[in-house]
Amino acid sequence: MKSGFSKLSKRKKLRWVAENFFKNPEDVMRELMSFWHEEDKTQKVFDDFSENTLSNYYLPFGVAPNFVINGNSYCVPMVIEESSVVAAASSGAKFWMQRGGFKAEIIGTKKVGQVHFAWKGEGDKLRLFFPEIKNALIEGTQDITRNMERRGGGVLDISLMDMTHLESDYFQLKVDFETCDSMGANFINSVLEAFAKILQQFVLEHPEFTGEEKNLSIIMAILSNYTPECLVRAEVSCPIEELGQIGDCDAQEFAYKFEKAIRIAQLDVHRATTHNKGILNGIDAVAIATGNDFRAIESCGHTYAARDGQYRSLSNVSTENDVFRFWMDFPIAVGTVGGLTTLHPLAKRSLEMLGSPGAQELMRIIVVVGLAQNFAAVRSLVTTGIQQGHMKMHLTNILNHMQATEQEVKQAIVFFKDRVVSFTSVREFLDKIRAKNEVVT
Repeated sequence: MKSGFSKLSKRKKLRWVAENFFKNPEDVMRELMSFWHEEDKTQKVFDDFSENTLSNYYLPFGVAPNFVINGNSYCVPMVIEESSVVAAASSGAKFWMQRGGFKAEIIGTKKVGQVHFAWKGEGDKLRLFFPEIKNALIEGTQDITRNMERRGGGVLDISLMDMTHLESDYFQLKVDFETCDSMGANFINSVLEAFAKILQQFVLEHPEFTGEEKNLSIIMAILSNYTPECLVRAEVSCPIEELGQIGDCDAQEFAYKFEKAIRIAQLDVHRATTHNKGILNGIDAVAIATGNDFRAIESCGHTYAARDGQYRSLSNVSTENDVFRFWMDFPIAVGTVGGLTTLHPLAKRSLEMLGSPGAQELMRIIVVVGLAQNFAAVRSLVTTGIQQGHMKMHLTNILNHMQATEQEVKQAIVFFKDRVVSFTSVREFLDKIRAKNEVVT
């Protein structure tokens, strides 16, 4: 056990970890320190993002060009380590750019928070006094909500939820919020914690509540990352014949197989899980690039996919009247002010690249990238197969893993141009050319 670790300087923390968990501590120290940004103030900003920071963990910062959304063109920043994701998003964007681009609309922007509490009184009595309670909650938090209200946001509604049919003595306040261009987590949680205190005090002091009714116990006050009414719809469409020849499939066959693939993802949970993971490959990459909480987005998306009791595909397709239409409704809460979006230098550059969007525009962009990613993945699956493109993108990683020289990399790229890439095939190729070089020398 190491007491007081968090109070050590970063260098001392790193030395303690290196000396206690690695065989070559000096090498580890040098390696991790090589990723520091000590030449400017950036490193202190990074260090303050988290606790017990030792170094910085790098991921590729790439872009997917050619996105046309509601008639506007975007070059979209993406942060992800999976080699084929940016290529797939770019390919999907280019395909639909030539067919009118993507359309995206905001269906809602409502976010939710809850105050969970235990109370032994009758629900009817609490409901009787709830209008009075509601006024007290709103008036008692004006100091917190005033600035948000000036920007057009704030508390939209407060509902009393009687949950005693599920758990004895369990009630909650369900609170709807609008947080404008901020993700709003800190604002929502501050309001909810204030609500909790006001509610408890109201019941304790009100003369109509007596005996054990006065003992209202706050269990917790916290936002919910499930925001089904903070929703974006993204879609593409064109006459089926305009899909053109895709691989060995003509337009009609492609549309048929694509529709079947989406239907399978609607019906089979094993396929749906991987299908939606592909959607989130695109969504997460843009969320990270713009400094947003991809974990909250993922949890909300997966919950929404199971909203009818079975986990299903998030995307949908129809081929009615010889028109191919592919769309997705996705619940997402993001911000363009505050938090990492303001502090992280690359998050700021990402937003600048996108034209400094507000939260609603960013919502549209992120969901469109998820749809483009899904289209490109399913297109590959029903035509050439996923591995051909994926493993070609992965070739460089395999060559690096096998410590290929620059010359070997060039030879491998030429050799595998029309061949299947795998660890075994690359290893055999390198063994052959290395053996040949040994004979020559």
